[in-house]
Amino acid sequence: MQNATVLNPSVLTLGFGEMTEIKYLYAVISLIFYILIIFCNVTVISTISLQKGLHEPMYIFIAVLCVNGLYGSSAFFPNLFFNLLQETQTISYIGCLTQIYCIHTYMGWEVNFLAAMGFDRYVSICHPLRYHSIMSMKLVFRLVFAAWLYNFILFSTHFALTVRLPLCDSVILKIYCDNWSVVRLSCIDTTLNNIFGIFITVGVIGLMPVLIMASYIQIFRVCLQSSKATREKALQTCSPHLITLINYLFDVLFEIILHRYKPTMLPYGLRVAMSVQILTIPPLLNPLIYGLKCREIRVRITHLKIFVLKKV
Repeated sequence: MQNATVLNPSVLTLGFGEMTEIKYLYAVISLIFYILIIFCNVTVISTISLQKGLHEPMYIFIAVLCVNGLYGSSAFFPNLFFNLLQETQTISYIGCLTQIYCIHTYMGWEVNFLAAMGFDRYVSICHPLRYHSIMSMKLVFRLVFAAWLYNFILFSTHFALTVRLPLCDSVILKIYCDNWSVVRLSCIDTTLNNIFGIFITVGVIGLMPVLIMASYIQIFRVCLQSSKATREKALQTCSPHLITLINYLFDVLFEIILHRYKPTMLPYGLRVAMSVQILTIPPLLNPLIYGLKCREIRVRITHLKIFVLKKV
């Protein structure tokens, strides 16, 4: 790579490959997915914002998670849709860097917010009498800000290491830009990028699930010593969070597999499906899980819908 010709292309070609054979069908599917994601997340966010009875820590964290889902999906779907309508599927270098930054910060913030929600569930179940004194609005917003700042600092440093790289190729193997896809196009040694990438993976994707599991160990310990009614209540409040976490970890696992092995070793359809999981499933599944599993949100959505219909 050291002797390769430096191109530093202003436009990069995305790996749509076989998708172009029925690209209009994929464009329709992507548009439907994006509309559903917007509708579901905005519904939950609006319900929590407008209903004062939902101005509690747990629901605020849910709203933040939905906002992050909108942020991540908006970094992916519009570009995907418009690219599928074009003759050639390309993205500008600046656009690619912007997409990288948005997608990776979305992924980091997702697990950070889940960690904050895990702490909230721990306090709620293990210290119910002190819950409101501990989980004050001040602490809630501090946790949200800390989750945001932690990932912002880590990935901004990693992103700066990527921006400095000269490129010798212009073909991205994925249908969107991510950090690894650009780093592999570099003409120079990328050891520093790889080391820092491992550091971020351990510091975010590795550390946060460990913190969440530590919270749940305490929760399960308290549940074993409590009544059946308490255990059922704990399961009801924790199950949406656990489903969201497990889904996220599976999606991240797909990403790690794609990074560990050369993408072209996998069948094209499987490669695309694995690469888009993290950007499609959590933003759609999260509001559905919390909207259906959390009775308070479900009831408030119904009340809000009735109120809007009466106004109309």
